[in-house]
Amino acid sequence: MKIAIDAMGGDYAPKEIVLGAMDAIQEFDNLHITLVGDEKQITEYVTNSERITIVHADEVITGDDEPVRAVRRKKNSSMVKMAEEVKEGRADACISAGNTGALMSAGLFVVGRIPGIDRPALSPTLPTLEGEGFLMLDVGANVDAKPTHLVQYAIMGSVYAEKVRSIKNPRIGLLNIGTEDGKGNDLTKKAFELMKKAPINFVGNVESRDLLNGVADVVVTDGFTGNVALKTVEGTAASLFTMLKETFMSSLKTKLAAGLVKNDLKGLKDKLDYSEYGGAALFGLAAPVVKAHGSSNRRAIFSAIKQTTHMVEHRVIETIKETVESMRVDEEDNE
Repeated sequence: MKIAIDAMGGDYAPKEIVLGAMDAIQEFDNLHITLVGDEKQITEYVTNSERITIVHADEVITGDDEPVRAVRRKKNSSMVKMAEEVKEGRADACISAGNTGALMSAGLFVVGRIPGIDRPALSPTLPTLEGEGFLMLDVGANVDAKPTHLVQYAIMGSVYAEKVRSIKNPRIGLLNIGTEDGKGNDLTKKAFELMKKAPINFVGNVESRDLLNGVADVVVTDGFTGNVALKTVEGTAASLFTMLKETFMSSLKTKLAAGLVKNDLKGLKDKLDYSEYGGAALFGLAAPVVKAHGSSNRRAIFSAIKQTTHMVEHRVIETIKETVESMRVDEEDNE
């Protein structure tokens, strides 16, 4: 299995990206990684060159670049050359912690889209109280969506949850302002009716307050709403730990209490740590493309690589293609 990684993307590139790749090479015997970026900077952190290839790229797409323009103009950037590794068949999948919009554009323009999928969706796995986590899509790849797009998201999310996360008959929920049938705006009402007919285990509408309780294994929404929900969850978790730290550091008595529960608090923080779940897959593209968190450390990069290997091994993209094609055939037969 071959995975291409944008070694220059992310807040801590290339060091943490390369170190995460080194960890993955030690863990997975059948894995070959291509690191794309400034060869001199990458080589500085390569501790084991076995099953590692470096492809030099002298340009970097930054967070300030306009995504589409950057992908078209910076042909020698680490992100574009990474995507080309997949397009040319030299890699089975790719990972970047860089500019999300640019990765989306590189995925569409270079890697290509699955036939029958109108728009790819950005899909992270978020934590739940019981520790299992849930997949949410879309969280920002497309701010606007049609009912048919949400159904496609649901099908892709269902395939991923079953194939990669080993969830039998995963529960698919539609994010809404209430759980009752008929709730929501025109988009969610129409999507609700379509999802009832789709080849998924649709459990109906779910509310945002229940997301972390594990109300569904896959939660579907449009990119605007999904991004707001994602940032709210991330912000709430960060604020909660800040308040806990301030409380425990406020007096000698609370400092002593903090010492007693230190390990328990670390366990709680780990449960809410995004790095445990890998990256956010861009579902709908012709090969696995994974967006790692911009502030990824080596642990998070390792998790993203592990997630990507599972996608390749379990033929997630191929299964999505087959499912979508099957639905198209059924629709034609019913006409």
